[in-house]
Amino acid sequence: MNTKKMMIQEKVKPFLLQARYGIEKESQRVTLAGDLVRTDHPANVGNRSFHPYIQTDFSESQLELITPVTESVEEVLAYLEAIHDVAQRSMAKDEMMWPFSMPPALPEKEEDIQIAKLESHADVLYRRYLAREYGKRKQMVSGIHFNFEYGLDLVNQLFLAQDEEASLENFKTRLYMKIARNFLRYRWLLTYLFGASPLSEARYFDEEDRPNEPVRSIRTSHYGYVNKADVQVSYESLARYSEDLAENVAQGRLSEEKEFYAPIRLRGGKKVADLFHTGIRYVELRNIDLNPFDRVGIDADEIEFIHLFMLYLLWAEEKLSADEWVAEGNRISDAVSLEHPAKATAYEAEGQRIFTEMLEMINELELDGAERVKKYQAWLEHPEETLAARILALDEAEGQAAVATELGRKFYDQAWARPYQLAGFREMELSTQNLLFDAMQKGIETEVLDRQDQFVKLQYQEHQELVKNGNMTSKDTYIAPLLMENKTVTKIMLERAGFRVPEGETFNSLEAAKKAYPRFAQKAFVIKPKSTNYGLGITIFKGETSITDFNTGLALAFAEDTEIIIEEFLPGTEYRFFVIDHKVKAVLLRIPANVIGDGERTIAELVAEKNESPLRGLNHRSPLEKIQLGELEQLMLKEQGLNIDSVPEKGQQVFLRENSNVSTGGDSIDVTDEMHESYKKIAVAAVDVLGARISGIDLIIPDKNKPSESKDDYGIIEANFNPMMHMHIYPYSGKSRRLTLDVLRFLYPEMTI
Repeated sequence: MNTKKMMIQEKVKPFLLQARYGIEKESQRVTLAGDLVRTDHPANVGNRSFHPYIQTDFSESQLELITPVTESVEEVLAYLEAIHDVAQRSMAKDEMMWPFSMPPALPEKEEDIQIAKLESHADVLYRRYLAREYGKRKQMVSGIHFNFEYGLDLVNQLFLAQDEEASLENFKTRLYMKIARNFLRYRWLLTYLFGASPLSEARYFDEEDRPNEPVRSIRTSHYGYVNKADVQVSYESLARYSEDLAENVAQGRLSEEKEFYAPIRLRGGKKVADLFHTGIRYVELRNIDLNPFDRVGIDADEIEFIHLFMLYLLWAEEKLSADEWVAEGNRISDAVSLEHPAKATAYEAEGQRIFTEMLEMINELELDGAERVKKYQAWLEHPEETLAARILALDEAEGQAAVATELGRKFYDQAWARPYQLAGFREMELSTQNLLFDAMQKGIETEVLDRQDQFVKLQYQEHQELVKNGNMTSKDTYIAPLLMENKTVTKIMLERAGFRVPEGETFNSLEAAKKAYPRFAQKAFVIKPKSTNYGLGITIFKGETSITDFNTGLALAFAEDTEIIIEEFLPGTEYRFFVIDHKVKAVLLRIPANVIGDGERTIAELVAEKNESPLRGLNHRSPLEKIQLGELEQLMLKEQGLNIDSVPEKGQQVFLRENSNVSTGGDSIDVTDEMHESYKKIAVAAVDVLGARISGIDLIIPDKNKPSESKDDYGIIEANFNPMMHMHIYPYSGKSRRLTLDVLRFLYPEMTI
């Protein structure tokens, strides 16, 4: 099968870099001091028996993080980053993930290594069998399992470029069998570059038969977790492969097929026999050590290089019979695994040939990636650049356990630095990030359909839901958000239903609005856009107002919408009620943007200090927004006889906004438990009138402790069809209300969340 000839065809070239990826990453849980934990698998990650992202490997202390299948390097790493965040923040606060493939110091007694406590009795029995056959210690290693599938269009075009095979399935099988053989022959190069298990810790080896450490990779050598020497399987053809596996099982050398721990696995069905019907769909590469210098154990450069390496395996021709080719590769791979990390490899000449041929392939096929290949080619002459050598250099100064603990703490701190964000999806709206976190944690499959538009698909078993912006769901009618978006219609509906709303007028032109000045100048009133969120364009005047300030307020509102509302200002305190499915789940007091003087610093300096809080950011990527000193804020200061250079007295609270929106720099304070039930009933009833199942509704209440007995005790000023959740989850002060979990419970009542 001359795949090189097929690859150079013009119709094939556009599809050469098409591929699908999936990553499974194993990690031991350890204490912050670097000791293996004795605790159970985190209880708050849902049922690990079916969890799509976070499972337990051999031992109870060993996590397995699993990404969905993706079609880009960026996407697979985004999911791995996100799942890593979810796993770390689901563990006990004093636990972290060990960043090395080789485990930390193991217990003195092997029986103290806990086998995974799985629900399936068969799975537990299988692990007990492995413990007897191989010992528990050998199975405590961790690594990356890299799933790789050539793009379907690429395979189809390669098939059309040949005439040896009439069946596409047979062609795919031959193609992947060739890849498997070439991978086994040349995999040593990946071990040389990315091998990262040079040293063992205490009690991994409990006998004299051990490598002469340091080496490039204990894990990929015959000292790692490998099958016994009498297990031999041919890769000559799928039929031979299947027959040999069956023979090993029949003779008792393997308990079942999955005990065959090859560096590459052929995938496409639950059993090898299925591959004759489904064809080989993808391969699983199992010889990749954790990169301890990367938080998730592998980086984009490594993945991109592996992809080019997989193309090279298509390009390269075999030079011996199938069994001889694989046997030679096994011998070389073990030899390279056991070389000293800082010394040149004995196979440098072959490595240079491989890199030269890869560069020729890239040039002839007009692919990107030459610079990346040259980068790793340089590592052949500079072994000190390889991962194992870099680990060894640090080890000589600090010791491997100390290095691992230091790196683990660094990655731990990164995961907890901004717990309101989800790595991999940080550019998305914050409430959506929190919804994704909770869905992943509880075992609901997630797919981001459109990052910019915040569209997410959720899947639990056969139950699918689409969610936009964190809480816009199919449970609401189409008309409900349109109604709430229009503040005029919202007021009409609520007023007709018997609720108190502020009196006011709607204007569709600046000229008409200016003429209303005499009617409002002596009153307390609000100017706001008719259809907007986040408190944009809102100005509040509480006393006699000049024509200049009135016109400024009009201009700010019309900048946000083509229609505006001028309405009476209701005295009292504003509260946000968050309603889900006829229940108030959270109540928030929002205090307008403010600073408290110290008698020494200016307002501008006090704002700058307050903005340094890690809870404050921009564009709704943090629970609180940074306080601005724009036109509205300076107008507010002017009304108080102040400016940004004024120095407030010690203890003096200076407000920079009238509106209390967190999105304009306000403070959020949870008062759910303090709010009288009568106001919660009003909020639920008002949301029902608007026909919504999820809504934020803003009430003005003079005294939250006094029961509502008439409409004079409150006023409804606004309803929000897509209310922010992160300000409730991470309030400035008070109890956190995990509303994203409430959304998931609402969508998936069949789950225990």
